Formats: sequence, structure tokens, C-alpha cells
Amino acid sequence: MRQVRTAWLSRLGWPVLGLLLAVALWALGARQLSDVDALRQAFGPQAGFSALWRLLQDGLIWLHMALSLQRIGLSLLLALLIGVPLGIWLGLSPLFAKLTGTLFQFLRMVSPLSWMPLAVMALGVGEAPVIFLLSFAAVWPIMLNTAAGVAALDKSWLQLAHSLSATRLEVVWRIVLPGIVSHVLTGFRLALGIGWIVLVPAEMLGVSAGMGYFILDTRDRLAYDELMAGIVLIGCLGFALDLLARWVSARWLR
Repeated sequence: MRQVRTAWLSRLGWPVLGLLLAVALWALGARQLSDVDALRQAFGPQAGFSALWRLLQDGLIWLHMALSLQRIGLSLLLALLIGVPLGIWLGLSPLFAKLTGTLFQFLRMVSPLSWMPLAVMALGVGEAPVIFLLSFAAVWPIMLNTAAGVAALDKSWLQLAHSLSATRLEVVWRIVLPGIVSHVLTGFRLALGIGWIVLVPAEMLGVSAGMGYFILDTRDRLAYDELMAGIVLIGCLGFALDLLARWVSARWLR
């Protein structure tokens, strides 16, 4: 019985304690933001959680959440469709790796937000530049982890396939893809985290809904309690997405 209690304390007790300490620090930090009591209360956890409950009951926040999740989902799909083939090509072709390795490393180090002005000029205002920025941010961890997975494959598998006169497509489909699933899933989790971070500033590019737009709107309306509620909600959604990605990865690998 004592071991069970210890296990539950380790699994739930300490994380809950950490969250309570974070809320306490939040309250302490809110008191230092301004000398005006109204602003202190608006930035505090009590006002933030009250606003969050009100927003969830109101229903409009669900539209912002749904559109943000839709954008991140579409961007991750595009990043997979681009990053996995490029990663396989990098891993299988030394010439392609030498030709593009430096270029890809250079582009990877450019902040996706740096492309905001060019994205708006080329794609206009709306969904397209947001999807572009999110996909650009997400493609690199997927591509590089895929290439690392190909490099880690047992070379005897590839030699055996060539000795059996397997075509390049058969080698990729039968040997490479099954052998790099764990690396692709790791890259997907990293891409999800990066994309979710880029999502909020990307949704300030003129779209009329989404969590980034909601944060900008609350700032303009001076609704600081809703601003804090939006920050909490973004964190909760990101945590839930990462938890879902870990669960899918564990199930798939098992």
C-alpha cells in the first residue's frame, strides 16, 4: 500500500505541487507589474482562470482553438510530405547530401518569423503565409531526423536488398521506411513543439481568428484577464498535443 501511495505521489503529487508553485509565482509576479490595483488583479491568476471559464462557456474561444489546431495540423502534414522524402534522399545520396547539406543548415538557422514580410508580399494576407511559416518551421526537425534514421540503418539490409535486385522504390518502401519510423516520429514531436511556438506570432499576420489573433485582440482591447486566460489555454493545448504525440509514438512503435 505504501508503495502504491509513493508511486501516485511521484506520478501526480510532484507535478501538481510544481503547478501550484507556478501559480503562486504568477500571483507574485502580477503584483510587481503595476502600481494600479485593477491591473494587478487583471494580470493575476484568479482573474485569468475566471476569464478562462467565462470564455469556454461563451463559446467563441472554441472557434479560435479549432482554427489554430487546423492550421498546425495542415502545416505538419505538409512538413511530413516534404521533410520525409528530403530526409530519405539526404540519407541515401551522398552527392545530394554534399550539395544541399550546407544550404539546409543555413536555412534551418533562419528564424521562420524572419520570413513574415516576404511571406505576406508573396502570398498575401490570410491563411497562406501562416501555413507557409508553420511548415517552414516544422520541416527541418522532420527532415534531419529522417536523414539520421537512414544513416543509422543496418547497411547489411541495404546490401541484401541490392543483391536481390530490389529497385530503389522497393528498398525505400520495404526497408528504409519501416526502419526509420522511430526517427520520423521523434522529428514529428519536435516539429509539433516548434510549430506551436511559431503559431501565435504567425497568426498575427492579418487572419481574423486563431489563438494568435485572440492574444493580439485582447491586447488591443486592454482585456488583460482574457490575455492571461489565452496564454494559459495556449499552454494547455500545446501540452495536450505533445501528450497525444507521445501516446501515438508509443503505440506505433509497440
